[in-house]
Amino acid sequence: MISNRTQVTEMIRAAKVAKGLTWKAVADAVGNSKEWTTAACLGQMAMNKQQAATVGELFDLSDEAVAWLQIVPSKGGETDARDPLIYRLYEAVHVYGCAMKELIHEEFGDGIMSAIDFDMDIQREEDPKGDRVKILMTGKFLPYKVF
Repeated sequence: MISNRTQVTEMIRAAKVAKGLTWKAVADAVGNSKEWTTAACLGQMAMNKQQAATVGELFDLSDEAVAWLQIVPSKGGETDARDPLIYRLYEAVHVYGCAMKELIHEEFGDGIMSAIDFDMDIQREEDPKGDRVKILMTGKFLPYKVF
């Protein structure tokens, strides 16, 4: 019996390694972006029935595991801020976050960028000094309401 979504994530990770799959190949089969599909497979998004069935087939998951893929997760609960890559993303926000906030408010006014109505694209950008990671995030601007 599966008792939590983390167990399904562990099954997916193990099967991904055993089968030699890439997240892009999984995303192509599911029909969504590699960024969304990876987040969903890692337990941060709920899949619809077809998406979950496709992932279940790819990773040889049980019907019970496929059902868990369709449950709305508790988001952000499994992030390890000690991981060097995740830590550096936090560092970028710590160093540049106030400037980002200022510039967004100057351009849009008082509000936030949605992480719900949101897109992300991660790409490799070749550079003679060493390849670069390019992360493009777009989110709907949501102004604060006056009431």
